[in-house]
Amino acid sequence: MEDKAVMEEQETRDAPQWSYNDPAVIRHVDIYQGLIARMAGNSAACKQWAIALVSAVLVLVANDGQTHFAVLAGVPAILFAFLDAYYLALEKQFRNALNTFLNELSAGYLHADKLFRVRVDGKLPSTFLESLLSWSVWPFYLGMLVLVALAKLLVF
Repeated sequence: MEDKAVMEEQETRDAPQWSYNDPAVIRHVDIYQGLIARMAGNSAACKQWAIALVSAVLVLVANDGQTHFAVLAGVPAILFAFLDAYYLALEKQFRNALNTFLNELSAGYLHADKLFRVRVDGKLPSTFLESLLSWSVWPFYLGMLVLVALAKLLVF
């Protein structure tokens, strides 16, 4: 047990000291920020596509006059809710990984083998469930489903 502690201390002393303005560190942070921005953009795109598809299905149902098909408008809302939660979960995973990287950098424990490797903690299922219950997901899609139900009851 003591040998392991001694080896970790030796590795810490032998590790190069990275700084925040090192080009490799800046590029690594840029990679994480790009991934986070992409996931946030995908989440927003899910909401846009859900609105467009639900609206299109409701318009087609209204034109045909077959009210029992109005329930089909809820299918894209449910599917996009899950996809949106998935992107939000990935975004949270990448943010946590970036924070871990920055904490290791500031503590002086950053090793060269951690640069340019995007690692997440592997807790995607639990993060997905948290994201599905997030304020940025469920109120939007639940509201959309309520509007679909109201449209079926009132308009059709």
